[in-house]
Amino acid sequence: MPLFKRNPFGHYLFIKKWIIRFFGVMSHGRYRNFNSLQIEGSQILRDLPDKRVLFISNHQTYFADVAAMFHVFNAALKGRDDTLKNIGYIWQPKLNFYFVAAGETMRSGLLPKIFAYAGSISIDRTWRSAGENVNRQVKNSDISNIGKAIDDGWVVTFPQGTTTPFKPIRRGTAHIIKTYKPIVVPIVIDGFRRSFDKKGLLIKRKNVLQSMVIKQPLEIDYENEDIAEIVTKIEYAIEQHPSFLKVLSVKQIEDLKKEEAALNKKREFWSS
Repeated sequence: MPLFKRNPFGHYLFIKKWIIRFFGVMSHGRYRNFNSLQIEGSQILRDLPDKRVLFISNHQTYFADVAAMFHVFNAALKGRDDTLKNIGYIWQPKLNFYFVAAGETMRSGLLPKIFAYAGSISIDRTWRSAGENVNRQVKNSDISNIGKAIDDGWVVTFPQGTTTPFKPIRRGTAHIIKTYKPIVVPIVIDGFRRSFDKKGLLIKRKNVLQSMVIKQPLEIDYENEDIAEIVTKIEYAIEQHPSFLKVLSVKQIEDLKKEEAALNKKREFWSS
């Protein structure tokens, strides 16, 4: 790789590589030691092309979700089967990997700005700004930047645009899918909200069983399916459709808590 090679957004790849290496080493224990990340679907990642892939996922923290995906994707591409064992996979990371994030979040301090260099496609949210509800037009430059990233590699987006569960899917994701026609791969995560603070920077609780399930690509008729149909498919794929909500009795909630406690107690940390 030429020393001064840049990606389509003007970022130097050797700087991006070292940022991923450094924060990869720093964050590895969050998914292997303090907590245990259970992974499903590594082979699906290896079967994907190098470009034009859009990952859609539910969202639980600002940064820990994406950091975990950096680990899982690179580990899978280096031949690990559903494990993050041996962090050597991070030495030559996938550099055409991007994630969609709110611009105000990525501009909120030095650390987020460094994270942004690792692959953020920063957009201005049309419905929320500085903690207030807003109503503004979508910026064409935001859409074109997402399309540019899709053409260059793999892109992760969070269609709900918030860490609050079961919020509506933003129709913009469906528009992007119809416009750029990428392979769409759903991801469902859990346990991150219990493990970390909202930003995903501080460990809130240890010994939590986290999970990340990579599903088979969606079957989408890009020409004939309308926006509403694609939105519904996304809701089901990332398990955020209202039908996944279930009212539990007090006893069921207590039983689930006991079951989770028992699982966490039985869980053994990997020794390496």
